[in-house]
Amino acid sequence: MSCAVIFGASGGIGGKLAAQLAASGRYEQVYAGGRRSIAPQSGIVPFVYDLTEEASIVEAVAGFESAPELVLVSSGLLHDPAQGIAPEKTLRHIDTTTMAHLFAINTIGPALIAKHVLPRLQRHRRSVFAVLSARVGSIGDNRLGGWHSYRAAKAALNMLVVNFAIEMARTHPHAIVVALHPGTVATELSAPFRAGVPPEKLFTPQVSAEHLLQVIDTLSPEDNGGFFAWDGQRLPW
Repeated sequence: MSCAVIFGASGGIGGKLAAQLAASGRYEQVYAGGRRSIAPQSGIVPFVYDLTEEASIVEAVAGFESAPELVLVSSGLLHDPAQGIAPEKTLRHIDTTTMAHLFAINTIGPALIAKHVLPRLQRHRRSVFAVLSARVGSIGDNRLGGWHSYRAAKAALNMLVVNFAIEMARTHPHAIVVALHPGTVATELSAPFRAGVPPEKLFTPQVSAEHLLQVIDTLSPEDNGGFFAWDGQRLPW
């Protein structure tokens, strides 16, 4: 039975990814999970998990009836006014609690998902595990500095993607493990930081999801361990 899974489906991009995959009819099962239950939708099996609770991830994965052919991790955190979390403009603003929380959501959570999902991917045909990263997590592309915790957390996630890709190639030769940059998307994550973004470069979640799924469709095992932008451009780590 063909199966696709979206972690982070309660967010703007994740929700549209789940809806488009369900509408495509390409998968017999589309599982969509978030910290809170998503609204009922045709063709989608919802589940609830917590990125910071490994036991909840284990429970969620155990509920998948078949080996996934596609897994997308679309969760992420850049700022949270309620907790006083904002991108640092200078190293003087680095805070232990903030940095630890951003790593927990942007790096450790996706790593725990990979730990329990990657061994369950299809072994004998193409499968894709993709995480949403960010261009600001590219060390080679960094020209501005700042945003220390978020950049570092996404750079660490990118390193893990390479590690996982190398390991999976030994046991799942048809698997493709990649990081994807969705561009600037009109969601809560980017809301305070997109004033200077040209209209043609600011995507709706619907358009962003379309771009990402188009990129995924073009991937081959030779792309395993890569980092790709919304338009298919390979980005430097």
